[in-house]
Amino acid sequence: MAKKKNITKNDIISFYMDYVLEHNHQPKTVYAFAKVNNFEEQKFYDHFGSFEAVEKHVFTAFYHNTITVLEKSDDYKSFDARNKLLSFYFTFFENLTANRSYVKYALEHHKSDLKSLSLLKDLKRVFTDYIASLEIDLIEIKQEQIDRIQQRGLKETAWFQLLLTLKFWIDDTSPGFEKTDIFIEKSVNTSFDVLNVAPIRTLIDFGKFIFKEKIQMN
Repeated sequence: MAKKKNITKNDIISFYMDYVLEHNHQPKTVYAFAKVNNFEEQKFYDHFGSFEAVEKHVFTAFYHNTITVLEKSDDYKSFDARNKLLSFYFTFFENLTANRSYVKYALEHHKSDLKSLSLLKDLKRVFTDYIASLEIDLIEIKQEQIDRIQQRGLKETAWFQLLLTLKFWIDDTSPGFEKTDIFIEKSVNTSFDVLNVAPIRTLIDFGKFIFKEKIQMN
């Protein structure tokens, strides 16, 4: 039988996911993996350097698929940061649910320590970049070093929240994962309520006014 010639990155990801779900382990070698799926070994290396690279890419592929869906929505483009993040979460976890067997296979043994899991390193990078792109309103200190610390703290907190949601979803046995949907809505809304800087800014402005008036009176 002639070897398959037009092998894409997504083909290899699909072959890999099917293989590990059928065998419950990684392929022993790239050669054996390519032979089972009837393509030349070199085609694998055109896209990936190892099976570990494939595993990392699976999770960034879920992210990119999510962004592609969202960016096709005119409603999404008009949303504020809170509703954009809610939309991201719901769409991202729909993608995970469509591939739940593989995601559970990949993460089940690491769910108590997801934060240090190298498998999710690339996902963290693209997700925290996404958080930065939302331009979530923070208190302007007008001090570059403190502003950088605030932004870094926001990214790390958002990443930790995504990991918590991932752990919750892995353990969720409710119909249609409805408890995960509730968890997402409550956790994202709570985060934004905590970050709501409008009342704080009002207090700061009021304090400045009092301070200014006091100086003038003296």
